[in-house]
Amino acid sequence: MPHTRDITALPILDLSLLDGTAIQRQGFLDDLRHAARDVGFFYLTGHGIDSELLQQVQASARQFFALPDSEKAAVGMINSPHFRGYNRAASEITRGQPDLREQFDLGAERAVLPIDDNSPWWARLQGPNQWPAALPELKPLLLDWQQAMTGMSLRLLRAFAEALSLPQEAFDRLYGDQPNEHIKLMRYPGQAPQQSNQGVGAHKDSGFLSFLLQDRQAGLQVEIEEGRWIDALPLENTLVVNIGELLELATNGYLRATVHRVLSPQAGNERLSIAFFLGAQLDAVVPLYPLPTALLREARGPASDPDNPLFRDVGWNYLKGRLRSHPDVARRYYADALIPDALSA
Repeated sequence: MPHTRDITALPILDLSLLDGTAIQRQGFLDDLRHAARDVGFFYLTGHGIDSELLQQVQASARQFFALPDSEKAAVGMINSPHFRGYNRAASEITRGQPDLREQFDLGAERAVLPIDDNSPWWARLQGPNQWPAALPELKPLLLDWQQAMTGMSLRLLRAFAEALSLPQEAFDRLYGDQPNEHIKLMRYPGQAPQQSNQGVGAHKDSGFLSFLLQDRQAGLQVEIEEGRWIDALPLENTLVVNIGELLELATNGYLRATVHRVLSPQAGNERLSIAFFLGAQLDAVVPLYPLPTALLREARGPASDPDNPLFRDVGWNYLKGRLRSHPDVARRYYADALIPDALSA
């Protein structure tokens, strides 16, 4: 295992090698395991997502953010108990500070779950998206991308299982036919030197796998060791992949969920990025997977933040994150679910 001080850039992995020779396939699996354990982040090439589709998604995201404020406000997240929709800059909170980005959140397009007095609060998370009337092409395009990303990410997750000497289908039951697919369109406007540069504050992702499509503007940074950050510079036709906390939890800390942040661009510039988060079904419970002894010796235990503890119950874990990040939506639709200090961090 390389010492973290020797890591100065994210590793680059080629997913197409899974279809190569036996030697190429095993080499990819070994590289995947090392990248996910030592860094928790990597660039993914050979992912099979059509480059034209990626360009269309980026172009449509720019069109969305160029809409008049009134049209974006019409699909505001404050209208959605499912935490779907638009937020202006400084609406989302990370570690108690506002993130200076505007964003549009989408999930799997599913019907509202029936709710009664015995339903868990997280059951309210499932429901339809909001779509801007001025961009009717956005819905089919993003749902097509969501479907393509889900297929690719589940393939990568099976590769993770194989790399950990688990059965390929080890993670399948956590996903079933309703994985928690979350898309976030993000625009980071430029900030003057005297202003805050918290595009998004330092954090870990809470799910299993995260994928980021970047434009040409830098800003994403990864905390490779405490206090030392490296840039995840944009690379054409790649996706940046990182491990989420639930995958760290499932492997007793063998795989690494790494702290990362985005710095705002300088005034006169902007950054556009599009994230896809793969999570398990809301009613799933994440087990501790039986890794081989040789890997268990290298497991560090999950690094849970005492102020933001991890739950193995997927729905509760996801709801906790939503309540903390979007206190306005939480107060409007989840007042009965809030516990003391739930929104203080």
